[in-house]
Amino acid sequence: MTQHDRLLIIDFGSQVTQLIARRLRELNVYCEIHPYQNVTDAFLAEFAPKAVIFSGGPDSVVREGSPRPPQSVYSLGVPILGICYGQQVMMQDLGGKVEAGQSHTAEFGRAYVTPGGERLDLLSGWFLDGSGREQVWMSHGDHVSEIAPGFKVYATSPGAPFAITADAERRFFAVQFHPEVHHTPNGKTLYENFVKMAGFSGDWTMSAYREEMVEAIRRQVGDDKVICALSGGVDSSVAAALIHEAIGENLTCVFVDHGLLRLNEAEEVVGMFRDHMNLRVIHAQEQDLFLGELEGVSDPETKRKIIGKLFIDVFQKYADQIDGARFLAQGTLYPDVIESVSFSGGPSVTIKSHHNVGGLPEKMGLKLVEPLRELFKDEVRALGHELGLPASFIGRHPFPGPGLAIRCPGEITREKLDILRKADAVYIDQIRKHGLYDEIWQAFVAILPVRTVGVMGDGRTYDYACALRAVTSVDGMTADYYPFSHEFLGETATRIINEVKGINRCTYDITSKPPGTIEWE
Repeated sequence: MTQHDRLLIIDFGSQVTQLIARRLRELNVYCEIHPYQNVTDAFLAEFAPKAVIFSGGPDSVVREGSPRPPQSVYSLGVPILGICYGQQVMMQDLGGKVEAGQSHTAEFGRAYVTPGGERLDLLSGWFLDGSGREQVWMSHGDHVSEIAPGFKVYATSPGAPFAITADAERRFFAVQFHPEVHHTPNGKTLYENFVKMAGFSGDWTMSAYREEMVEAIRRQVGDDKVICALSGGVDSSVAAALIHEAIGENLTCVFVDHGLLRLNEAEEVVGMFRDHMNLRVIHAQEQDLFLGELEGVSDPETKRKIIGKLFIDVFQKYADQIDGARFLAQGTLYPDVIESVSFSGGPSVTIKSHHNVGGLPEKMGLKLVEPLRELFKDEVRALGHELGLPASFIGRHPFPGPGLAIRCPGEITREKLDILRKADAVYIDQIRKHGLYDEIWQAFVAILPVRTVGVMGDGRTYDYACALRAVTSVDGMTADYYPFSHEFLGETATRIINEVKGINRCTYDITSKPPGTIEWE
């Protein structure tokens, strides 16, 4: 990607660092995220960024040994934007002062900033709605108590007297809030202003990404063969199409039927790839292997690890049957990476492990090809359109690699999986019939590890309860529940209870992300 104007995001461990990259990509700006410990003087000289952004982070700048960028970053002569922890780093590094958290200066959640001081190009388009303030999203305990020499204050909030500061002459900007999240509605404008001031031409597009990644795959793979993990979702579909464009028949796709798929999914997916994309597809029917290993297991992390290990074992088995196979392709995305461990091994906190993230054991003799690792879900869909994939591929709701295992809290049994498949099919059918499928990011049923008493046909029942889940999201990093009408929920619950033997109670999950995750496990 060296032919593009490049923006460097230095990651100090924020859970939403990837959203900064997402906002910039919406502006057709090529950027890379690198953890602070990898950003050395030599790295900066080689990378030659046109601008730099400091992310937020969980640490405290007043702690000895806390994360810092190299001092040379301030002498590059390029615009720098510090966000939350990044603002505090700038102030501390450049002669200001930060104090540890106090109850009256900590801010978490929605806040409002009001302007003060001179006009600032970074804030062009802000404070125009007549209210004299802008909604932002705060998440800080420490606070700036004294700004660095050369900086001025341009906006304040009740808990942050230095909410927006800048040294306009050196083009150093610092904000205490997070403009990258959707809870800062006008945050995109701030990023637009920043990249405009930095002189970016907006030369990064999915068309460019396609061309460059095809060449990168060819360079990486050469004449060797690749096996691709297919699930039938948009990620693996786009990854397979991109790799197929790069290496043609040297790609073999492996579809693992682990017994944790939705109703009729195996037949539909295998037929779809073979018929519509003309790819070589191996249908690995390994239901008994996976379900046997999962028998009696209820801990969600243990489930994920078992499934991840078995995936590797299965791919090794089929890789051994393909002469010349040296690479394994996966549809790993940015959100997968940030929830498992921050991109490139940075300091963010692990939320949950993902079976498709991380290197393969060396004993396998396979290397990873992950052409989507730097993309968000909506970017993958845009790339799918660019590659000419059918809308039915591109528009599918995300489906997790561990499948129904993480929609079946507690112990997994074949009986519960059969009940879950049928309930999920009814639910999705309802969503489609009401014309809501494309409005929803992801929808599914979870079967709960409890039985409840009911009455059906004047008789007592003692069956499972289920939870319906549907969320709206842009990138999978944050999400909110979909506001179904009570009529829809009542109609859907009635259908599930009437049509699915084994369920006598339905609930609707209205938890957002955060604090919950989209999936139940």
